[in-house]
Amino acid sequence: MVNRVILIGNLGRDPEVRRLENGAVVAKFPIATNENYKDRNGEWQSQTEWHDIVVWRTLAERAESTLKKGMGVYVEGKLTHRSWQDQDGNNRYTTEVVASYFRIISGGKRDETAGGSGGYFPAPGDEVSTSSQDMNSDNGGAASSMPEESGSGAADDDLPF
Repeated sequence: MVNRVILIGNLGRDPEVRRLENGAVVAKFPIATNENYKDRNGEWQSQTEWHDIVVWRTLAERAESTLKKGMGVYVEGKLTHRSWQDQDGNNRYTTEVVASYFRIISGGKRDETAGGSGGYFPAPGDEVSTSSQDMNSDNGGAASSMPEESGSGAADDDLPF
């Protein structure tokens, strides 16, 4: 099973950071992604989707010190759903992306100012969560965002769709 989300968008506001009683740090921030398409009349339309992002511990501290409203950001994580009761006893639901990695990118343009890989993808020196390191322990702990190719050429046969 796979639960992986990759988003590239712009921060809607500065991260909201909280320090919990147990010492854990959590940061929340929204990012906006845009989709452009032509409508029936042939005119370009833009649709914006907002995504709630949550980061924990050292990633939250890094978000607090580096992320600002309007910045472009690449985010990797997993989709989660939570439910709770509000003060009036109403059931509330939310969907969030719990991020395991983020990287600041330039305003959507591929240039080298945001890092060695053009700002979009993890670079060898970037911080990687421990869960990513555990999954990549076979290659010496180096995280890779690309699957390794097998020599058999049967990789396309493994696709679930």
